Amino acid sequence: MQKNILDCLKERGFVESVTSEELREAASKPLKVYVGFDPTAESLHLGNLVGIMGLAWFQRFGHTPYVVLGGATGRIGDPSGKSLERPLLDETVLNQNIRSIRSWFEKVLHHHSPQPVFVDNYEWFSRFSLIDFLRDVGKHFRVGTMIAKEMVRNRLNSEEGISYTEFSYQILQAYDFHYLNLHHGVTVQMGGSDQWGNITAGTELNRKLGGAQLFGLTFPLLTRSDGKKFGKSEGGAVWLSSDKLTPYQFFQYLYGIPDADVIRLLKMLTFLPIEQIEALGAQMQGSDYVPNSAQKLLACEVTRFVHGEQGLETALRVTEGMGPGAKATLNAEVLSELSKDMPNADLNKSEVVGQKYVDVAVKIGLLPSKGEASRLIKNGGAYLNNERVEDPSLVLSEEHLVDGMYLILSAGKKKRILLRIINSI
Repeated sequence: MQKNILDCLKERGFVESVTSEELREAASKPLKVYVGFDPTAESLHLGNLVGIMGLAWFQRFGHTPYVVLGGATGRIGDPSGKSLERPLLDETVLNQNIRSIRSWFEKVLHHHSPQPVFVDNYEWFSRFSLIDFLRDVGKHFRVGTMIAKEMVRNRLNSEEGISYTEFSYQILQAYDFHYLNLHHGVTVQMGGSDQWGNITAGTELNRKLGGAQLFGLTFPLLTRSDGKKFGKSEGGAVWLSSDKLTPYQFFQYLYGIPDADVIRLLKMLTFLPIEQIEALGAQMQGSDYVPNSAQKLLACEVTRFVHGEQGLETALRVTEGMGPGAKATLNAEVLSELSKDMPNADLNKSEVVGQKYVDVAVKIGLLPSKGEASRLIKNGGAYLNNERVEDPSLVLSEEHLVDGMYLILSAGKKKRILLRIINSI
């Protein structure tokens, strides 16, 4: 017997709260479900992936996923989970971000039916005058109730405070839900746990306007076992677009997930059977478990979903070429190809040959200081062309250059930078 979508999501750790358990019965028939994404950047990031996976799971159970791109709400900025107000983006940037995000979604959600539906909430908000919006929508909201929302309360108690612009965000998102139900028949909205107040504002608004019962579902935010958010690396956000983060870099971030978190992420970010994941979790406790095999499985599955089969092949090819013991494969032809898919830097030959390893490592951003570079060498974690660096005072020479033009500097086995010599001066 096929599981209900709600039961499937619950056993995979997706569900934090639902507005009504009646959603389970409602989901026995095809539904339309949406998640909203504000185009605050030209790419979504790893933290958005839980909501995306939620849509993909609903799609696999025969429900229609709606992707709401916030051309209007992106002009305002959601205060949920934020300590500072977002900088406002101009129309040109917002429209470019929307095109970029939609293009990415079309690649990952078009493999299954029902096909996803894309809408931009600027389509309906642009028709409102301020007076009409205050009269027809704003009158259904009570300030006391709005202030009581946790996201607003937190900002009111902060040093930054909250602007009227951000304060009104929940009204806009609530109206999105009502509009989508009225004009598209959407009855379910999903979002992170910090969206609960916005989602329930929408179900309540629809009730006041005489609409059908709507359902809200929130999922946990993507955090580590120590409470810190996933999705941030030393270089910034872990972007889903290959234009902002290569498949190799994306793969390596996931490969570095701690043991304490990897099983939970396998449940939330992959389509692997729950029985297979739980068996792997049990295997991790045994002496015959191969270290990092769960991480490799996670990295492979998520990279395939985000970047496609070709992206995964690229990530694996670069990983293999950059791994310890891969010295025999290092030549100009191979490294030129790999440079497209891994972090790289350019320096003049005079900035490399005759210079200390620690100085060059800092200059290209592998490590923040010479002191840290020296400590890394002493601890056995520094590599040059996939061979361990033993001497903190090592000076780079012509002999270190691969085909006279490349070097690979590594901090541990996961952070690597390909250095290219751009001239011989």
